Amino acid sequence: MKIAIHHRENSFSKWWLNYCVKNNIDHKVVNCYDNDIVQQLEDCDALMWQHHHISPRDIKFAKQLCFSLEMGGKAVFPNFRSSWHFDDKLGQKYLFESIKAPMVTSYAFYSKKEAKKWVDETIFPKVFKLRGGASGDNVRLVRSKKEALRIVRQAFGPGFGQYNAVKNLKERWRMYRGGLTTWNDVLRGIVRLAVPTPFSRMAGKERGYVYFQDFIPDNDHDIRVNFVYGRCFAFRRKVRSGDFRASGSGVVDFDMSNIPQKALSIAFEVADKLQLQSAAFDFVIHNHEPIIVEVSYGFGPSEEKLEHGYWDADLNYYPGKFDPFGWMVEGMIKSINTNTTIDERE
Repeated sequence: MKIAIHHRENSFSKWWLNYCVKNNIDHKVVNCYDNDIVQQLEDCDALMWQHHHISPRDIKFAKQLCFSLEMGGKAVFPNFRSSWHFDDKLGQKYLFESIKAPMVTSYAFYSKKEAKKWVDETIFPKVFKLRGGASGDNVRLVRSKKEALRIVRQAFGPGFGQYNAVKNLKERWRMYRGGLTTWNDVLRGIVRLAVPTPFSRMAGKERGYVYFQDFIPDNDHDIRVNFVYGRCFAFRRKVRSGDFRASGSGVVDFDMSNIPQKALSIAFEVADKLQLQSAAFDFVIHNHEPIIVEVSYGFGPSEEKLEHGYWDADLNYYPGKFDPFGWMVEGMIKSINTNTTIDERE
C-alpha cells in the first residue's frame, strides 16, 4: 500500500506528510502538474491533493484528474462525492434541495426575462453571489429592486469580474487595522490595483446567470462546522463591523458552549447522506434554527482551530488538540483496505 501526496505550500499536504512519516506509512511526493502523472501513480493506491479554487492551474484539471483516477479504481482525496460541488454555489443549491437539507432559500436564473420577473415580484433585501468565491468574496447585499435590476443587466450583459481589486484592498486594510494581517499584505493589495491576479486573468467574466439567496437578518456571526471522516469540529466567526458577512472576517470565537448541537447534527446527517469524506459547512440561525449557507470540502489549516476539541457522530465531545489531517490519511488507508473509492466511515 502506498499513498501519493501532491505537496503545495500552505496546504493540507504538510500535515499529511508529517503524519505518514510519523506513522511509517508508505508514501511518495508527486507533482500532479506533470504530463505523465497517471503513469507515476501506477505503483500507488491513492492520491491526496488539496486543490485550490483560486489556482489557475488547479481549476483547469484538478477535478478531472482526481475523478479519472477514482474511476480507474484508486482512492482519492477529495473524491467525487466530496468535491464536485466545490466552489460552485449553483451546484450546492440543487444538491441541498435534492436531499431536503435545511438551507438558506436560493434563487438561480439563466435568462434575463425570468430574472427580471422574479425581481419585480420578490421582496428585499437579498444577497447576490457569484457561483465561486470564498471568504466573503463576490457576495453583496442587495437592498432594492433598482439595485437588483442593475445586477441582472450586468449578469446578462458585460458580466462580473471574479476579483475586485478595490474591494480586496479595502478588506486587507480592514484586517491590517484589526491586527489580522501585515503591512506587506496591504502593499500586495495596492499592487493588485495595477496588476491583476493570474486567477482573474484566467477566469474571465462571470455572465449568463444570476444567483441570489434570502438575507437572514439578526446574525452577528456564522457557525463553521468542519466534518472529517465521522468527526466534527466547529467555531463561530463574527461578522465584519458595518457588514453582514462573517466568512473571512478573521474574528473567531472558540467557546464550544456556543456551538448549537443542532448544527452538528445537521452536518453529520448531510455528510452521511452524501457520503462525504470532508466538508466545511457554514450555518446561520433562522427562526432559532441553524440552516446551511454553503459548503466546501476544505478549510483553512490553522493550528489554533485544532486545539479546542471535536465531536463524534453521537455528539460526544473530546476536548483538547486533534489532527483532522491524520484522519484524512487514515480514511485513505481504510478506503484502500476495503477496496473502495467511496468513503466508509466508522
